[in-house]
Amino acid sequence: MSKVALTGGRGFLGWHTRAALYEQGIEADLIPVGGAFDPVQAKQAINGAERLIHIAGINRAEDDEIREGNIRFAKQVTDSINRADVPPGVVVYANSTQAGNGSAYGDAKHSAGEILREAAEKAGSHFVEVKLPNLFGEHGRPFYNAVTATFCHLLVEGSEPTVENDKELTLLHSQDAADLLIGNCGVEEQRQREQQETVSGLLKRLQEFDTIYRRGEIPDISEPFSRNLFNTYRSHMFLASPELPLVKHADNRGSFTEIIRTYGGTGQTSFSTTVPGVLRGGHYHRRKVERFLVLSGKARISLRKMFTDEILNFDVTGDEPVAIDMPTMWTHSIENTGSEILLTNFWTDDHFDPNNPDTIVEAV
Repeated sequence: MSKVALTGGRGFLGWHTRAALYEQGIEADLIPVGGAFDPVQAKQAINGAERLIHIAGINRAEDDEIREGNIRFAKQVTDSINRADVPPGVVVYANSTQAGNGSAYGDAKHSAGEILREAAEKAGSHFVEVKLPNLFGEHGRPFYNAVTATFCHLLVEGSEPTVENDKELTLLHSQDAADLLIGNCGVEEQRQREQQETVSGLLKRLQEFDTIYRRGEIPDISEPFSRNLFNTYRSHMFLASPELPLVKHADNRGSFTEIIRTYGGTGQTSFSTTVPGVLRGGHYHRRKVERFLVLSGKARISLRKMFTDEILNFDVTGDEPVAIDMPTMWTHSIENTGSEILLTNFWTDDHFDPNNPDTIVEAV
């Protein structure tokens, strides 16, 4: 693909979808909808696009606003499809498994899908509907996007979440949802990526992560669901406590510091030397867990959340060991700011695969 148009690109799932597209070198053309909708800009974004992905929607509001808003968004998109000189090759609709369930939201999502389907067929575009279950993922909004984000937020701030309705959930990581929407995998693979879990089971998993990670240790993330859930939890913990102090034992012989303790799964440890003034890194990961630890010398570790401008800087030294774990979808780098050779230890949860490196170049 070379051109993708996207609605809802500044929302939770939209942000994840943009990060997944960026791995393929594609910066999506964003289409604001609702009051910010611009028919001229929308036509330009859609015209000649290989794929149009409609994510934008309203899921929390008064019933009338939910119904009217979702249908309005769909009509704005379809009007743009109709006006395009070259309609998109594929129209993808991020629907919900709640579609048509009789609720205001479910009925609105179903109606919006039918509006899009009709417009796509009329334009000669291939229509793809992806019915998404409960999504979880990095930087979800607590008390809004999903219960997972709420639990993570409460645990990080030291609260004790409670379960009011212990039902079974069908969970899907937002990066997997993004892969479905952009066509990295077919809709027939969706069930393989979903996970069934009760609300209480979800909370128990997150509580175990919280207990272990507060000690600077890595829980068992050998299964993809556990890794994705841990990365979701880490996205909240990173904002609250990005540096993980390590205990340094020293005597007249020298010192000893434990770098990392894991509870299952693969792992790979590497080290690098960096001459003064040199910058390493400048990339982000979609799924990989990675830890930086300066062993000797002075360095500045810099991070920036994708599609934002604020840069976080951490000045670290081998004299006072501190680990910093790179959050997923944050581009990061490390620079030797001292006058001597910088020695840095790197740990990742996977074995590096040159055919699937999960390392996307992007300057901080």
